Amino acid sequence: MQQEKVGITEVAERAGVSVATVSRVLNRKNGVSQKTRQVVEQALDALGYERGVTTGGIVGVITPGLSIPIFGVLAEKIGIALAPHGLRAVICPSLPGGVQERDYLRSLLDLGAVGIVFCSASNTLDVVEPEVLQLLESRGVPYVCINGRLAGGHSIAYSTDDGYAAELSVRHLHQLGHRRIGMAAGPAGNRPADRRVAGYRAAMAALGLGGTDLVVRQSYTVEGGRFAADQLIAGGATAIVACSDQMALGAIRAARRQGLAVPEDVSVIGYDDGPLMEFTDPPLTTVRQPVDRLAAAVARGLAQLMTERQVPTGELMFQPEVVVRGTTAPHHDRRPLD
Repeated sequence: MQQEKVGITEVAERAGVSVATVSRVLNRKNGVSQKTRQVVEQALDALGYERGVTTGGIVGVITPGLSIPIFGVLAEKIGIALAPHGLRAVICPSLPGGVQERDYLRSLLDLGAVGIVFCSASNTLDVVEPEVLQLLESRGVPYVCINGRLAGGHSIAYSTDDGYAAELSVRHLHQLGHRRIGMAAGPAGNRPADRRVAGYRAAMAALGLGGTDLVVRQSYTVEGGRFAADQLIAGGATAIVACSDQMALGAIRAARRQGLAVPEDVSVIGYDDGPLMEFTDPPLTTVRQPVDRLAAAVARGLAQLMTERQVPTGELMFQPEVVVRGTTAPHHDRRPLD
């Protein structure tokens, strides 16, 4: 005979609390002490209460900023992917690891958010303020990360394989005849940037170019790309691997201001494949992140965590691809290679 479903009333009786308190715990609302929350959770487990995803529940998506095209696209895709699970995305743009990020997190939890997505936020940093993890774990709110796990936590991450992305870029340029290949990398301590630098160095070594270490660390901006490219071109680089599309556009600007043509004198490859990169002049060769697959995996993983189903732990790597356009070409530099 099929067992009847356990209701919220039975849970309340078992825990010795009100039905309203059980409801607050199930919906991860504020106003319940940690001790009471634990008692209710124990009752839920003991009775085998089947949890469902709260219809219309809010999921906070914390992202570095919507002015950067890739994050705007990714946030939109996550919102679309969450909708079939009965969840609504609230986008919170803020600097990773900053006070604003923590304020957003507190507000989301106080409003009863049922899940959090760290979209290249503090989860990309090697050093994270402990308050972020403490807030999440004290409320028992499920969370997932994109492009790096929260250090010290039990987060699940869905990430583009940044090391492999750098390898793809280097090998593409090497096949075009380039040997002095430089990298305009993101700041040190940023996990995706560090992984790309490691992938670049590994690929250069594998191709017998290990003695050519042209890496400049800068911000993920047009200005950062221009600064890095100035240094790399001065060092003799005939091709530049940029760690963002914005840095790549800055590198192109730097080359042109030095009287060099792209790609005739200097080849440039970006990273992200933002929505307008095929319309630049020339169209940008770049590494495309698998945005649709990342967003779908994040929504599915978060929904599974909310219903306490088994989810693969650790960090799942998604493979990127090089989109070849007009900013990379065979090496015909007239300058001496030394």
